[in-house]
Amino acid sequence: MKILSGLVVSEYILEGICDGLKGPLKRSPCLVFVLVGHHAPSETYVSMKVKACEKVGMVSKVIRLEETISKLLLEEMILEFNKDETVDGVIIQMPLPRHLEQIPLLIAPDKDVDGFTPTNMGKLVLGDLNGLIPCTPQGIFYLLRHYNISLENKHVAIMGRSQIVGKPLANLLSLKIPFANASISLLHSGSKDLKAITQTADVLVVAIGQKEYVDASYIKQGAVVVDVGIHRHQGKIYGDCQKDSLSLKASAYTPVPGGVGPMTIACLLLNTFCSYKQKFKEAGSSRLVFDRHLLTRTS
Repeated sequence: MKILSGLVVSEYILEGICDGLKGPLKRSPCLVFVLVGHHAPSETYVSMKVKACEKVGMVSKVIRLEETISKLLLEEMILEFNKDETVDGVIIQMPLPRHLEQIPLLIAPDKDVDGFTPTNMGKLVLGDLNGLIPCTPQGIFYLLRHYNISLENKHVAIMGRSQIVGKPLANLLSLKIPFANASISLLHSGSKDLKAITQTADVLVVAIGQKEYVDASYIKQGAVVVDVGIHRHQGKIYGDCQKDSLSLKASAYTPVPGGVGPMTIACLLLNTFCSYKQKFKEAGSSRLVFDRHLLTRTS
């Protein structure tokens, strides 16, 4: 079973960003993180993203707020970031208290580096790749592309229909572009004959948030498996899939950790880089030109 290393591919993306930031700059790109409350996993995720920013030469700012912050006050803060010409990307780290859950929708589309606002989601649905594409789906696409896994005329089954992974990934991988153009089955807990569908898939993407739920009985011989899940249990990290079981049938697999996770962070910085370049309309600002450059790098 071939291991599809997100650590390796994410380094190519980060190197590309570093190359793009060499030479005289009007200023360094800036990414703002907003943390509400005291959620330990969120602190860990933001810390990893901040370190990645430092690695490529981006400025990062972390704003920590109490859970009791009013909706009005946070709205005003986001609107100020939207107007701030020194800020290129804004992330409101999830999860949020219930009274604040709609706040991320206020982020300006050109600073929505998570790619979750209606404008960027809508562009993806329409096949307009000049928007900011959600980071995890984008990372999965680059990971498969790097390892020369074309989805042309292939069946991709996606377990999980979240707004963060499943739905945007289905739209991205079904686009008529090189290495995509797949037929998609978007599955969820209510899907009938689930295994009958996943066993016909050439590529199975598992994003259901259940520790080691999927084993070899879900896949056909030679399938590629992308494990999006991450779970911490008794000091160890697990995915949504049982790696040892899958090794009996899968031809390739994304490890946990070291698979999709690093790709998500790399694509977050890529989105920030593209937002920055578009702001100054510099040469090479088109995300498609830059992405093609990245995608030509092969292992």
